[in-house]
Amino acid sequence: MADTGASGPYPLAEPGLWVERIGSRVFPVDTPALFLDRDGTINVDTGYPDDPAKMVLRDGIVPVIAAANHGNIPVVIVTNQSGIARGYFGWAEFAAVNRRVLELLADGNAFVDMVLACAYHEAGSGPLAVADHPMRKPNPGMLFEARNRLGVDLSRSLIVGDKPADMEAGQRAGLPRGWLVDGEGGKQPGFEVLPLREADDLDGLVGAIAALARTD
Repeated sequence: MADTGASGPYPLAEPGLWVERIGSRVFPVDTPALFLDRDGTINVDTGYPDDPAKMVLRDGIVPVIAAANHGNIPVVIVTNQSGIARGYFGWAEFAAVNRRVLELLADGNAFVDMVLACAYHEAGSGPLAVADHPMRKPNPGMLFEARNRLGVDLSRSLIVGDKPADMEAGQRAGLPRGWLVDGEGGKQPGFEVLPLREADDLDGLVGAIAALARTD
């Protein structure tokens, strides 16, 4: 299921960076991608999630991911995990929680193609104690890593998240639009933020994904 790195059973590209390719779907070069934050965007945020039994999907997220699946658009999770750097839990707990989130999505016939997680944080210890690591959002490193590994076209890709850092990462990666969960819309240079609060907002996001599939 995963590309196993040098750090035991987990797909760690480096001590604080999880890069997991899921499934075997092949995408044409320069296909746009759908990027999503995880905690607070795909699943209900529980703080520093370390218990798979507590994972619950947010309402409306399954049709968003399913729309990308149906359009043959890669779905990529990009998640900050400072709880690992802070010592609240480890990669084993992250793996268990992430597995459960993916299982809940699969129950709704929605599937993720890649998961990237950044555990670097200035409040960490050892090799994870890095301030402003390029992979940690709002830096765009995880999106660039996905581009390099999947060959996606960032200039046509979309991002969904629940924090301004998610939107900033999208803007800095060259994406044109992002949807902010329970947030407000707005325009920034070269980047538009749309709210994801109401059913109409959800319909608009699903429609934007479908439009990407039609033009690809």
